[in-house]
Amino acid sequence: MVKVRVLLVDDDALVRAGLRMILSSSEEIEVVGEAADGADAVAAVQAHRPDVVLMDIRMPGMDGIAATSALRRLTNPPHVIVLTTFQADNHVMSALRAGADGFLLKDTEPTEIVNGVRLVAAGEAMLSPSVTRTLLAHLGGDEMTDRRRVAAQRLTSLTNRELEVATAVGSGASNAEVAASLFMSEATVKAHVSRLLTKLEVTNRVQIAILVHDAQS
Repeated sequence: MVKVRVLLVDDDALVRAGLRMILSSSEEIEVVGEAADGADAVAAVQAHRPDVVLMDIRMPGMDGIAATSALRRLTNPPHVIVLTTFQADNHVMSALRAGADGFLLKDTEPTEIVNGVRLVAAGEAMLSPSVTRTLLAHLGGDEMTDRRRVAAQRLTSLTNRELEVATAVGSGASNAEVAASLFMSEATVKAHVSRLLTKLEVTNRVQIAILVHDAQS
């Protein structure tokens, strides 16, 4: 069995210890390292080559948002799940825009943390439809007009079918749910998602969701 390699990043040693204990309970996951801040996280990723990084947002020095952005610039970057204490938080949205694949609340049930790591490692987004709606509802302000125009222009490059897939992904649907709603195989959905990432010049399906929301707002 090929295990999912995970790096833990949090300035609180007790939080890291708790996450290590939770993740080590799964035979499918291996915790390969820890870091106490964003700068250490970048070095640790280069040293350990994890598949998934669990990243605290608020840390001294380089925070989780800056660290996520730095990781996305690496060759073959890991997936990133940010950790937070607030579900609808501007810092969370900033981390998602920086390239995070989703987020988990620090008081999330252990089984959901394990499942979240598995999902993200498999290329899914760690955002349920309800959480997606809650987060995106907090986007707004004067900058929305510019974002709407830019997003709408970028979506014009898509075929009708690709736009349907992008819209479904934007609702927080998994590959299986997209396949069922659009009457196609999961393999076809994955192929469409891969093309969307390339054509829209985004790093993951969360950013597809944000782009779709911006265009429709």
